[in-house]
Amino acid sequence: MGRPDAPASVRLRGLLDDPAELTVAQLRSLPSHHVEARFNCLGNGDQQHGFDGPRLWDVVRAAHPRVDLHGRKGRLRFLLTVTGTDGHCAVVSWAEIDPEFGGQQILLATSIDGAPLDSAGPQLVVPADYCGARYISGITEVWVGPFQREPLPG
Repeated sequence: MGRPDAPASVRLRGLLDDPAELTVAQLRSLPSHHVEARFNCLGNGDQQHGFDGPRLWDVVRAAHPRVDLHGRKGRLRFLLTVTGTDGHCAVVSWAEIDPEFGGQQILLATSIDGAPLDSAGPQLVVPADYCGARYISGITEVWVGPFQREPLPG
């Protein structure tokens, strides 16, 4: 986002009390976790990498989502849409990252195999996925909001 020589950043938007735009360096200031992930990339075959960065859960919680964390069923309506610089987009359900449900260690990685991602932007890392389609590089946006079903015709 912004100038080509500016550090990459990710916008947090949607139903948040504190939407933000964070650089990789700012993401790195959050509690960091390490995961070793193995996944299959359609273009490059089997991949295995070490990723470091904050959990998506922690990043979203820091933006104060307008989600009733005391009620359980209401949280299940919420989705997170993660978009990369190339327009690739993936959806993560609230229940996947919420510790009271799936509690997956999904990361917004700030480094891969020790190499910082400051200029490329953070990468979505979903260690439970063997298919690499949700490993989005160069994340530009994370949107948080409820699922809203369109009325069926007729």
